[in-house]
Amino acid sequence: QGVLVAGLGTFAMLQEQFQGKEEVYVVRRPVFRLELDVLCLQELAFPTVVIPGNVKIKPLNYKRLSQATSFPQHVVKDCVQETVLLYSSQLKNGQRLSFAFKDIGVLSCKDDLLCMRFYSDCVTGLERKASRIALLHT
Repeated sequence: QGVLVAGLGTFAMLQEQFQGKEEVYVVRRPVFRLELDVLCLQELAFPTVVIPGNVKIKPLNYKRLSQATSFPQHVVKDCVQETVLLYSSQLKNGQRLSFAFKDIGVLSCKDDLLCMRFYSDCVTGLERKASRIALLHT
């Protein structure tokens, strides 16, 4: 399953297999595929993340966000869109700011590398059995 934040990227949860010393671990881990405007990324490097075609991607649910925040849906949608535009504008202008997502992680740019760093609680919350392996591979 995944969520598309239009103009920014896609958050998804992938299930992958990793070979341990004695057994194969199947772990769930979060990924982020950046989908910012190419003009913003001309001087930046970023990891290429492949999200398999069998992962269902849904657009950000503004109705649920509206209910969670008690703001009207159109206000929430406008706020998200303006925030994405502001962030991409700052990247385009050479500002290297971090973009924090509560309980998920931080999209940061350091040494011209733009990447999503997930909080360990986010990763371990997805994967209880093999959380250390999921952390190592995220």
